[in-house]
Amino acid sequence: MPFATEINPVTGTLDDTAADLLVLPVQAADGGPAAVDGVEAGGLDRVLPAPLTDLFTHYSLTGKAGESVQFPVSRDQGLARLALLGVGSGSPDDLRKAGAALSRAARGRDRVAFAWPAALAGGDAAAAFAEGALLASYTFTMKTGEPDAAQRPAPVIDAVGDAPADGLARGAVLAGATALARDLINTPSGTKDPAWMAERAREVAAGAGLDVRVWDEKDLENEGFGAILAVGQGSSRPPRLVQVSYTPQDPGAPHVVLVGKGITFDTGGLSLKPNDNMSLMKTDMSGSAVVLAVLSALSAVSAPVRVTGLLALAENAFSGDATRIGDVLTTYSGTTVEVLNSDAEGRLVLADALGYAVERLAPDTLVDVATLTGAAKLALGTGTAALYSTDDALAERITEAGRAAGEPLWRMPLTEEYLPTTESRVADLANIGTRKEFGPAGATDAALFLREFTGGVPWAHLDIAGPGRSMKESGILTRGGTAFATRTLLRWLAAS
Repeated sequence: MPFATEINPVTGTLDDTAADLLVLPVQAADGGPAAVDGVEAGGLDRVLPAPLTDLFTHYSLTGKAGESVQFPVSRDQGLARLALLGVGSGSPDDLRKAGAALSRAARGRDRVAFAWPAALAGGDAAAAFAEGALLASYTFTMKTGEPDAAQRPAPVIDAVGDAPADGLARGAVLAGATALARDLINTPSGTKDPAWMAERAREVAAGAGLDVRVWDEKDLENEGFGAILAVGQGSSRPPRLVQVSYTPQDPGAPHVVLVGKGITFDTGGLSLKPNDNMSLMKTDMSGSAVVLAVLSALSAVSAPVRVTGLLALAENAFSGDATRIGDVLTTYSGTTVEVLNSDAEGRLVLADALGYAVERLAPDTLVDVATLTGAAKLALGTGTAALYSTDDALAERITEAGRAAGEPLWRMPLTEEYLPTTESRVADLANIGTRKEFGPAGATDAALFLREFTGGVPWAHLDIAGPGRSMKESGILTRGGTAFATRTLLRWLAAS
């Protein structure tokens, strides 16, 4: 759904605006809170109820990023509210938090004016502020009634002063891609089957000037995508594979292939999930949504590399046709896999897509994104994603992009001693760990399994099971799918 809020750079001072919420930034300094350099009271000194330093003391402000208070002020245009908003050190991370807090504090207002600190001339800070403000205003609803007016996002936020317009625009692009992914993730699975996702990919590709190819169930069978077919065969809604391609000005640029897990609903198959676990499973296609959203914005961020996105789409249902425990399937690459747990299906669809990428697309780099294992969430919680990689430089570049995006990644080891746990007695591989002596290393088992399909190409695997979903509104997050890693991958690809 389009953002209800837009952010505009505006020249002048707060006193020039007709906004009904005026916002002054407060910095966290060594000696306590302070007015940000380059920002006075925006021409509003005469209407303040007390000097700023006294207001800081009265409201016990520290300047911490996201901290805010509001009070009424009387202006020539009538009564308005003035907010003091903590911006911390003024770093991009702190500006992102401040933008999110401002967006939440501005709900129910018609227009907001934020005095942009002249000292923050860099575009990175402006981009982060725009990301925070827009993502915190994101809503997904299928309600038929009008929303509560007090909870309506402010239609306009003006960044008043010398805010870098290019930085605000870049932040809007990054937030817009994230919102696209969130919309796909949050759509109920009664609507969102593999064919629906493929149709959305066609629409996105048409709007962004991308090439697209879709394999239906017959194509998948004819070309040997045995794993995707096996996962989807228990559903009346057949699987799909979608390829979306972006070509920069230099067609000879390095080639990156992004692969996204796209389980449009996951019952667990015959290894049936309990109801509480199943209730979140409309979001199990987050990886494919992230990949499609990244492709949609590559031109807008002037990414210099060639990028192909693969969306491996299936509904993991149970029926008389579902894959049975102990079945052996043949993947695209010819590797056979024994299915010991039908709820470990994400790695199966990824295996087919990775194998196809290696054999047909000649990638220089492979990256997959998936809400893959509960073990990654147990290890790192809901704020950090697990990163596995066969290439140190690749891992560091993606990790650094995650830092810049405020999407933390923690590199996990591909422990070679655990490799025997991927072995099957009757096939080349098993789809879950088979050696109990290695303990509950489910995230690493899955990563080692996927590595078998990467053909020695430099590869990174992002397990976003923890931060891919949010159970509450907090900061830039709203309840539901977060589209974690969208902004990380866009930053990484734009800098490649």
